[in-house]
Amino acid sequence: MKKIIKLLFILSLMTAFIIGCNKNNNQNVNNNNAVSNETNTTTSNEKIKIVTTIFPEYDWIREIIGENIDKYDLTYLLDNGVDLHNFQPTVADIAKIKSADMFVYVGGESDAWVENVFNNVVEKNIIKINLMELMGDRAKLEELKEGMQDSEHHEDEEHAEEEEHHENEEHEDHDHEAEYDEHLWLSVKNAEFACRRLYEKIVELDPENQKIYETNLDNYLLRLKELDDKYYEVANNAAYKTILFGDRFPFRYLVDDYKIDYYAAFVGCSAESEASFETIIFLAKKVDELGLKHVMRIEGSNDKIAKTIIDNTQDKNQDILVMDSMQATSVNDVKNGANYIDIMKKNLEVFEKALN
Repeated sequence: MKKIIKLLFILSLMTAFIIGCNKNNNQNVNNNNAVSNETNTTTSNEKIKIVTTIFPEYDWIREIIGENIDKYDLTYLLDNGVDLHNFQPTVADIAKIKSADMFVYVGGESDAWVENVFNNVVEKNIIKINLMELMGDRAKLEELKEGMQDSEHHEDEEHAEEEEHHENEEHEDHDHEAEYDEHLWLSVKNAEFACRRLYEKIVELDPENQKIYETNLDNYLLRLKELDDKYYEVANNAAYKTILFGDRFPFRYLVDDYKIDYYAAFVGCSAESEASFETIIFLAKKVDELGLKHVMRIEGSNDKIAKTIIDNTQDKNQDILVMDSMQATSVNDVKNGANYIDIMKKNLEVFEKALN
């Protein structure tokens, strides 16, 4: 259903886009909802144009480009803090993509709109980087953990029984087809892998400055490796080996890297905000069973579910901790110096507290 809605939305933009583009074909289209380093519009056509959907992609490329940033028009589409799963491109966003030399996107279910844009609009030869495809076997299927609410197919009992009796086997298999977890950027190891591949594509766009980009990449990989080692150290010395989220859980890649177990109310891409009684009680009992001192949530969500879990534990005195999945990083955060490594360092501090 989510994919169908996004595709219908894109189709509704096509007519307006085609009419608008004819008027502005020779003009530089400025997207007021996108972060761009472009400062001189008179020379913008000479710049290498790269469009990214999410903040980590934007920041990785910014680090590799380094001192050559003035050669680029680097755009971050989701700069107003909208969640990846709720993003719907504007006509201006599509225009940015159409004029880009390189477009980087996640490529999961939330990016279903991308295929339609390229099939119907984009004409020039753009380097398209789908992170899910780029990662190959590193991409993981979403995991419906014990006790977790099945938010993707959560329906009332009567409707569920009706479907069970009336849907044929083929249709049922299609509806329950597993999706891949989109949050691969929350693994420092994945960040290292992605940066190497992004570097190769940037060199294709600007081979004259390969040495500069190679040096920047090497320096950045060293910083990522140092951060990876710190995560290993924290996980290896942890008093607890499990974390618990009263929220959706986008950190599957992170915990798998360091062999930490988890429980959560919903999968990472869930659109649910209300947990069932059964889910609450299950998680509360897990807190008691494991002796956990913290219940966690992600940035941008409220404490409602976490507090309800705590209220149903024996001690009722656990703290609530917040980890940043970088799905709400805004233009103001970028202007204030937000970067991938610093955010992951702050997550490490929270991670360590939760495990100890």
